[in-house]
Amino acid sequence: MDDDGAGRAVLLLGPTGCGKSAHALRLAAELPVEIISVDSAQVYRGMDIGTAKPDAAERAIAPHHLIDIRDPEQTYSAGEFRSDALALVRAILARGRVPLLVGGTMLYFRALLHGLAEMPARDAELRARLDARAAREGWPALHAELATRDPESARRIHPNDAQRIQRALEILALSGAARSELWRESHDPPGAAIPFAAFVFEPGDRAALNDALALRFAAMLDAGLLAEVERLRARPALTAAHASVRAVGYRQLWAFCDGQIGWDDACRAAVAATRQLAKRQSTWMRSSLTAPARMQQSFDPQNSKCYERFRAAVFQWLRRTV
Repeated sequence: MDDDGAGRAVLLLGPTGCGKSAHALRLAAELPVEIISVDSAQVYRGMDIGTAKPDAAERAIAPHHLIDIRDPEQTYSAGEFRSDALALVRAILARGRVPLLVGGTMLYFRALLHGLAEMPARDAELRARLDARAAREGWPALHAELATRDPESARRIHPNDAQRIQRALEILALSGAARSELWRESHDPPGAAIPFAAFVFEPGDRAALNDALALRFAAMLDAGLLAEVERLRARPALTAAHASVRAVGYRQLWAFCDGQIGWDDACRAAVAATRQLAKRQSTWMRSSLTAPARMQQSFDPQNSKCYERFRAAVFQWLRRTV
């Protein structure tokens, strides 16, 4: 790599299952990139199939970072991601290589680019009370409460997204302020002066993406996803309350293994949750998530010319001759 692209980083974000990783690996065959995973589930060891984690052959194409760095019983916050990712970006640039941050965890991208608001720590007792209420009333009822107290956050959270509803209500109870208000009050500036370019994948045919997500989940089942969940359930300290288990696909199959839901219903729920996740990710991308990036371009990964256009834009960003 020549010196013209020194000091520049590339963000590749898009909804789950849209082809980000495949495009990143194609780019890695042409540029000296190191890939930083921006995926809140791929950080966990033993969660490979359901997270579409890159396999050994794919990792051999380019170094991958922030994968398999936590046990499923542990937590990993957006703040930890931000600190780790910025340190990695600086180290990769120091090696004369290109940091390529790829994933769909929009909260991580937001933390990286916008900084972090000071949020109250998690409260196990309060969370247990919220879980008990949800068991009686259902998460949509708690979402309705959130809509009256923090309408902005409620608009961004699906009525069945238990983890995010719980956290938003927890913040309200502990701080007396809405999560959306605390985000706006953030005084933590974006990391250093690293120039980021954001390349956004947005499928033009939502129905086709939904069909592809159903096929991908079926392929994960064929690859042994249920056995992977059963291995996780065998870990004595791991419960359905852990953040890792709440990941899409794992949560539904865990409920099946617990006898809370039938097989067909679990599979339908997993596919529906995956589609809802993709929709939420697209919504986040359209809400000025990447505003501090120096350059932003959108591409339709369903277009046969997507890679060529994405490649040309990246080379332009790095000031290389295509």
